[in-house]
Amino acid sequence: MSPILIESIQAIVVDLPTIRPHKLAMHTMQKQTLVVIRVRCSDGIEGIGESTTIGGLAYGNESPESIKQNIDSHLGPLLVGQDAANINAAMLRLDKAAKGNTFAKSGLESALLDAQGKRLELPVSELLGGRVRDSLEVAWTLASGNTAKDIEEAEHMLDIRRHRIFKLKIGANEVNADLKHVIAIKRALGERASVRVDVNQYWNESQAIRACQILGDNGIDLIEQPISRINRGGQIRLNQRSPAPIMADESIESVEDAFSLAADGAASIFALKIAKNGGPRAVLRTGQIAEAAGIALYGGTMLEGAIGTLASAHAFVTINKLTWATELFGPLLLTEEIVTEAPVYRDFQLEVPRTPGLGLTLDEERLAFFSRK
Repeated sequence: MSPILIESIQAIVVDLPTIRPHKLAMHTMQKQTLVVIRVRCSDGIEGIGESTTIGGLAYGNESPESIKQNIDSHLGPLLVGQDAANINAAMLRLDKAAKGNTFAKSGLESALLDAQGKRLELPVSELLGGRVRDSLEVAWTLASGNTAKDIEEAEHMLDIRRHRIFKLKIGANEVNADLKHVIAIKRALGERASVRVDVNQYWNESQAIRACQILGDNGIDLIEQPISRINRGGQIRLNQRSPAPIMADESIESVEDAFSLAADGAASIFALKIAKNGGPRAVLRTGQIAEAAGIALYGGTMLEGAIGTLASAHAFVTINKLTWATELFGPLLLTEEIVTEAPVYRDFQLEVPRTPGLGLTLDEERLAFFSRK
């Protein structure tokens, strides 16, 4: 029997409006840009994937434009003509020929998994070893920067039973102002919600020593990447003395980074992101390293749309223990969809489809409308 071959790969830049500006320490998002990847195979099956960044080059080394260019010029041609069913061989071929480019690789791997799931009539989660749950609890980021607005938004999310875990993006303002903002929100929500912060590396170690102590003493459950990923010694010291657990995010740009962080004791929680590890299969390797080292896990996001979110979700439902839940709210930040049926959020959870592949179908008309011309 002749192998099923990859016939063509297309990368499409898509700009979608968001419900509000989304303020991070390094950037304020006014819209979200996705790179949608279509992999067509010789058996007539098409797989879809997504590569999405936050704030373009303000966050990492890849941008939507560079992802598309590198797929069109380099990564795609390496895969055309290869066995579409052998995802391991396909990704090894990319890793051998191209360093980094984990966002682009993640979208390609997701598309290959989607195609294989459709081919075998299995959800992607079953290709990744089998799910241990059907849904994932999802946190919501409060990022207006206005304390009263953020409290009102959190109260609404609790009322409609959509989120009871809230993360605050801080670091861009003066430290005391940020601490006052966070503590006021935690006091307003009390024990009804988990409140966490993400500093996106914006503090130096001297600021973080004091701030982490204050946050922990005021009931903040988790502190994400308070200082620079480059300051490994500082991360170790903070992890040893902070009363609230420290989560590594930007520090993990590869599976190898995860091993190094675990060996050094630089964090007690790892944020898992398929885009930063190179795909759903790669992120599970990071999860296995963490599990072996006794490090807790959190399912992170790059604020992907429906395709990237469900690619992450299919990986995360196979993980034995996600102590700190997930942050897969990306589709809820968008006002428009490019799939026929949006992901389902209900009772604080994202439901993960049991239909073949990722469980999504592109809406061709809307995809064409929002594609960058």
